[in-house]
Amino acid sequence: MYHKGTHKLVDSIVDGLQDKKGRNIVVVDLSGIEDTICTYFVIAHGGSPSQVHALAMSVGDKARELCSARPLAVDGLRNSVWVAMDYAEVIVHIFLPEERAFYNIEHLWADAELTEIPDLD
Repeated sequence: MYHKGTHKLVDSIVDGLQDKKGRNIVVVDLSGIEDTICTYFVIAHGGSPSQVHALAMSVGDKARELCSARPLAVDGLRNSVWVAMDYAEVIVHIFLPEERAFYNIEHLWADAELTEIPDLD
C-alpha cells in the first residue's frame, strides 16, 4: 500500500492535483509487480479541458518546488483530454471523466495496490 510520506514526489503530485481540485485521485502502487514501466501511477480527472490543463501545470509546479523534479516528457497538453506526465518512477495521468472511464488504467494490473485520496471540497 502507498504510505503517505514514503514517496515525496508522489506526495507533491497529489498536492498539486488537490490544489486545483483534481477529482478521484488514485495512487497505483506497481512496486510489487515485475516488468512495469514505473513504480507509481497517479491518476486523477478534471471537469473540463481547461481544468485538466491547470491540474497538469499545478503538478509540474509542485514537483519542481518540493522535489526539484521535472518531467522527462509531457504529452496531451494541446487538447487536454488526457495529459500524461513522465517522472520516470512516477507517471501522472490526468483525464476528462469520459476518457478516464473508457481507459480505466487504474485497473490494468489486478495485483496493483490502489490508494484512493479523498477529494478536497
